[in-house]
Amino acid sequence: MEVRGKIIGICTSVDTGTPKRNIHQANLIRNFGVEGDGHGGPHTDKQVSLLSYEKIQAFTGKDAEVKEGAFGENLVVQGIDFSIYPVGTQFRSGDVILEITHKGEACEVCEMKKTPGECLMQKEGIFCRVVMGGIVTEGDYLHLED
Repeated sequence: MEVRGKIIGICTSVDTGTPKRNIHQANLIRNFGVEGDGHGGPHTDKQVSLLSYEKIQAFTGKDAEVKEGAFGENLVVQGIDFSIYPVGTQFRSGDVILEITHKGEACEVCEMKKTPGECLMQKEGIFCRVVMGGIVTEGDYLHLED
């Protein structure tokens, strides 16, 4: 059975510690991350952060309005539960290949930290390095790489 999710948000922020906003399309640069994102760079293996849309909805409540990027994620993906995949797993969207390098991360600053409870990124977020770069656009599909 093919594992496939839909990218429904692509978010960046120029500086670390500032909220991310949805830019709807981005260039992912090999061994760097999202072009223009303050968290990118060759010095890190946490170049791109991903969260499952379903985990966001379960965390915030189905009726809550949460903007993409509120947890500091670069990509919001509907239809993939990233928590079941180990470090080293690769995902592809068009030419782009991402490889999981870390699971979970303690929050520094995100909009949801103001809310009581744990940040979703800490429990459900994954971090990837960009193995192969390219353009991703909202509506593109992300597949488990065989």
